[in-house]
Amino acid sequence: DRAVDDHEVILVRRRSGRDVAMIAADELASLTETAHLLRSPKNAERLLTALARARSEQLPATPPAELEQQLSVDA
Repeated sequence: DRAVDDHEVILVRRRSGRDVAMIAADELASLTETAHLLRSPKNAERLLTALARARSEQLPATPPAELEQQLSVDA
């Protein structure tokens, strides 16, 4: 439960063989997706630049309904 509820990595030490780590499946999926997105240096630079820009600007909150309208998305 700690792996899921607290996002904790549980280290399983084995007598014979290498240790293994247990994490929540959704956490593994997130890490795998992040690694995939950052694998390309060009894509990593683009994403990190966008993140830095988003963190440095004070952007107003936009309600989801307004975003859907702006992007012509049907919910």
